[in-house]
Amino acid sequence: MKIGFDGKRAANNLTGLGNYSRSLIAHLANYFPQNQYFVYSPKVKDNPQIKFFTNTKGILLKLPETKGLLWRTLGIKRQLIKDQIDLYHGLSHELPIGIHKTGIRSIVTIHDLIFIRFPQNFGAIDRFIYKLKTKYACEQADRIVAISEQTKQDIIEFYKVHPEKIEVVYQSCDDSFKSIADDEVKKVVKQKYNLPDQYILNVGTIETRKNLVTLIKALKNVNEDYKLVVIGKKTAYFKLVEEEIQKLGLKDRVMFLKNIPFTDLPVIYQLAATFAYPSVFEGFGIPIIEALYTRVPVVAATGSCLEEAGGPSSLYVQPYDHVAMANAINTILADPNLQTEMKEKGIAYVQKFNNEQISRQMMQLYTKTLDKTVILPYAKNRN
Repeated sequence: MKIGFDGKRAANNLTGLGNYSRSLIAHLANYFPQNQYFVYSPKVKDNPQIKFFTNTKGILLKLPETKGLLWRTLGIKRQLIKDQIDLYHGLSHELPIGIHKTGIRSIVTIHDLIFIRFPQNFGAIDRFIYKLKTKYACEQADRIVAISEQTKQDIIEFYKVHPEKIEVVYQSCDDSFKSIADDEVKKVVKQKYNLPDQYILNVGTIETRKNLVTLIKALKNVNEDYKLVVIGKKTAYFKLVEEEIQKLGLKDRVMFLKNIPFTDLPVIYQLAATFAYPSVFEGFGIPIIEALYTRVPVVAATGSCLEEAGGPSSLYVQPYDHVAMANAINTILADPNLQTEMKEKGIAYVQKFNNEQISRQMMQLYTKTLDKTVILPYAKNRN
């Protein structure tokens, strides 16, 4: 089978959608080496992590044969046909226009429709483009991959897609989070970033939806022996976070880190006492998976899909309830037995997101999509 992928993120992005794309393709190549995996990208970033990915056995990086700003949207189809691609997977919300007319079956991954749920967090032009791309892809794809049950329900609600057309295939996280560093490595990382002896960790872009202000408010009532370490890119919302820190006199208890090398991130997780994630809404919540794999107890917010990611052993509170957030964190910090229980149950639960299981589920979906004896609900007719 020849499988083509929208590889723009895989070949250029070092976080989020890039990690998802590289992980999925690399593990498919590992578990199903009988297939060929074509990664189509308008360019490729010169980075060791990406170079390692593109050199993986079975993966073929394909750059544009013809120049043009709309290559991913239009020009790519000619190359897909030339390469005799059997199935094309749009890994980040979009598909080439007219791919349903090429005879090539297609799948699109929808990570979230947050721009519809929280339009105030996006510019009008961005919302228009995102909706145009995602709606078109959902209409034209033979199958849709939703990364959580929450995302599946959003696709059904907002785009009126038939449920049978949507398959929930969860994400995993990078394998580097799945092994524990030795004490010497931990010591080096701790010294490198001057990390506190005891801290609560929060990872994610510092933006309105991530709701860091609530965690700052909670910190005021958390055991003062513990500091808060925040890793993430700052946006305009950071000003509100800064104001809250000043207001509550917490300047000495909050540390911000950015541009952390990916190799150091798992160790920073492992050194944390607990992981706090008060995000109002997520498509899935990869940082929670990372925390569970690194054996860190999790406190997260209710209301979206974070319970799917964190499982029954994690603690959950209402997103804006900073008192409940503080109480949950204090409960964990004060009880070593509870910490041990949460770590053990968390690592057991997170195995449902292991790469082999996800790869097999995705390959089954590919096979089903290519089976012309199977009726594809609400898909365009194929020859």
